[in-house]
Amino acid sequence: MLAHACEAGTVENYGFRIRGQHRCAGGRRRARLVVVRVKEYRFPVAVDWVGGRRVAARVGRKQPIELAPPPEFRGTDPTLWSPEDLFVAAAASCLAVTVTGLAERERLPLQRLSVRGAGTVGRRSDGRFGFTRVELELELETEPGREEDARRIACTAEETCLVSVSLDLAVETRIAVSASRAA
Repeated sequence: MLAHACEAGTVENYGFRIRGQHRCAGGRRRARLVVVRVKEYRFPVAVDWVGGRRVAARVGRKQPIELAPPPEFRGTDPTLWSPEDLFVAAAASCLAVTVTGLAERERLPLQRLSVRGAGTVGRRSDGRFGFTRVELELELETEPGREEDARRIACTAEETCLVSVSLDLAVETRIAVSASRAA
């Protein structure tokens, strides 16, 4: 069942967005329905216990990732990724792939792209112990004369990175743009 839009504006119902209105002959207002499917995606993950304090995360047919607590939380295998590592990696890699997507769309040549990240864990303002901030350093190299385009794309990526905008904490990003040297 869909909602009916009787007035100008947007009505959301059942995952659809319905908007618009127009006047009929005779001046009567009549709702014009424009149905737009609201984008929504699911990303299912399965996590199974391996033994001890180890688990394996699986997504479809992708290679599983074995995880354990970090040494800071009495983890016993510092060679394995931790959930905390993945948390920071999610923000850093999201920024990187968002930059590559925007650069591709804008036809900005990338010579080099690097994102370094660090997450800080401590007492939060709500009294709980958790991540208080994520710091990202984005280094981007492009062709001479395209530095401003690269900076604009980097700033747009920072504002639209799905992971960072979903977090309830500060994500501080430092952006460094340079031009490649002529050969």
